[in-house]
Amino acid sequence: MRLFVAVYPPPAAVVDLTDRIVGLRVGAAAAAGINVRLADPANLHVTLAFLGEVEAHRLVDVESTLGLAAETARAGRGSSPRLRLGGGGRFGRGRFTVLWVDLLGEVEALHVLGRLIRIGLRRNHLPHDDRPFRPHLTIARPGDRIDRADVEADRVALADYAGPEWPATEMVLVRSHPGPRPTYDRLAAWPL
Repeated sequence: MRLFVAVYPPPAAVVDLTDRIVGLRVGAAAAAGINVRLADPANLHVTLAFLGEVEAHRLVDVESTLGLAAETARAGRGSSPRLRLGGGGRFGRGRFTVLWVDLLGEVEALHVLGRLIRIGLRRNHLPHDDRPFRPHLTIARPGDRIDRADVEADRVALADYAGPEWPATEMVLVRSHPGPRPTYDRLAAWPL
């Protein structure tokens, strides 16, 4: 099964961001029928760690590792980290272009949690992507289906975006089913 660990923004933050996306060029392109692969608002999340394919019999080990990471991170703080979506950028070029929104606020708490997760996964010989953690929320994968200048204009337009503040109250283990319309199953969650 294909797994990742995430923090989900609350509905109010998702609605605020979705309202902003409608006014972007990727939003207009999507409304015109261009497949810019806008992220489904119901699936918007910040990935803390991507595990990839994990054998079903290792799920207990994954859950134990994540529970310990969440508990350790929680012990080091007095409350849930306060976050907000704001600003933005893009990754990749050409057909691999991704437009994203940044995370602001007590982001260092997510960096600590991400490190704890990766240390635990490595210690337990569980698969994971070891790339540096860059907290963000993907809003579209326009690739080369719209002009690069339009993606750049959206990146600039996001610079002054600041969504509502919210507490990151839980970390979620998610099973993904990739495809043209990916779906996600919530497997377990831990308080932050």
